[in-house]
Amino acid sequence: MTLSGKIVFVLIFAIAVFSVIAYGGVHQPVVAFVYILIALLAILWAVDGLASGEFRYSTSLLQVPVLGAAIYGLIQIIPFGSIAEVAGVADIPRTISIDPFATRVSSLHLFGLFIFFAIALTVFTTAARLRKMAAAMTIFGFVYAFFAILQSVLSPDLIYGIYDAGLAEPFGSFVNRNNFAAIMEMTIPIPLGLLFVGAIAKDKRLLYITAIALMGVALVLSGSRGGLVAMFAQIVLLVLMTAEFKKGRALAVKLALSVLLVGAIVGGSMFVGGESSLTRIAESGQTEDVTTNRGHIWSVTLRTIADSMPFGTGLGAYAVAYTRHDTYSGMERVEQAHNDYLQVVSDAGVPGLLLGGLFLFLLVRLGRQAIQVENVYRRGVALGAFAGCFAILVHSIFDFVLHTTAVAVMFLMLIAILVAALRRYEDDLVNPDSHRQKQRRRPSSSAPVATFKR
Repeated sequence: MTLSGKIVFVLIFAIAVFSVIAYGGVHQPVVAFVYILIALLAILWAVDGLASGEFRYSTSLLQVPVLGAAIYGLIQIIPFGSIAEVAGVADIPRTISIDPFATRVSSLHLFGLFIFFAIALTVFTTAARLRKMAAAMTIFGFVYAFFAILQSVLSPDLIYGIYDAGLAEPFGSFVNRNNFAAIMEMTIPIPLGLLFVGAIAKDKRLLYITAIALMGVALVLSGSRGGLVAMFAQIVLLVLMTAEFKKGRALAVKLALSVLLVGAIVGGSMFVGGESSLTRIAESGQTEDVTTNRGHIWSVTLRTIADSMPFGTGLGAYAVAYTRHDTYSGMERVEQAHNDYLQVVSDAGVPGLLLGGLFLFLLVRLGRQAIQVENVYRRGVALGAFAGCFAILVHSIFDFVLHTTAVAVMFLMLIAILVAALRRYEDDLVNPDSHRQKQRRRPSSSAPVATFKR
């Protein structure tokens, strides 16, 4: 194992953490620095291949939709003839995208995410690395949740006590509280999955339960309705995927644990002054602010989709396309559909629908394989990672979380963890917290990491 290979493994996690703490990666200088880190990651991956004599790459088909979306964005900006003279300007290229610049930027962004994802799929070469990443995710979630709760008490309107988000409702390092909730949705299920499958030693269970509860409290305090729904959905999913219905006692214990966790989360939220957050969650999703009025935004988005079929309006062109069909005054700008599924179809049309459908199909198939993993620890990690992805998919019905760099990076890293947890490793049994091996289960399967020797 080369030094550059070790740095690549650390850098994968570092990029995800940096994009989260740097205001969620929504400012252009931060996004640019993330691209620099991804470029450095690719260089180190190449150096590792040269030093070891073999280049590692993943054959996971989940890379195809991400790469396909990036390529389709470039297709959308190919000029096909020109538009008639407008306001004295002639020879304007005719493209599928109604905002070619935004589409070019979005396409390049997807290429960057694809490179990150492709390399992340190759770094888990041992079970020890998988355990380190699972532990790192849990520790980061715990520390980040603690910081967010502390900030919400001491300076709720200032991020890090210095950045004023203006009229926004920040939480943690995010200007948008829904994005903070999305990060918690992806860090909670890893320790929860390990706990539900019995992969945690008795002397460590209280630590894991404490970490889970604190992350849940932070999520509730954020006041994100979509985040709360997604958290409940992932808990229910984990109970169903880990339950052995023939063993009623085991199922009852998991249900009781789930109820206690939810109770602890709600109680903890009330204790630290979360009444306003709980009240906000109980409110209706309707609002007088047109920029967050989902009912109106979704209706306009549906009209945009109908008008832009079959090729879409262009990746990243939603804000421009929206104004054409908005029935309000247009005084307030709407840049996102608050529903990632509708926005994918609006931006990319039928190709986007097909690529999105393929991605969901492949992800669900991995989730089904996670149930059959023999090794208890890896099964817990796999189920937790899939539950985290599932929570983001649920949350995406109500918000635009995957359009935020930090959430997208963490989501792709979680999928890489899921894929890695489905593989077998020579050091699988070198795990003090996982002694039970259920040999009656079918062997785990996943797309392997391949090598190209020079």
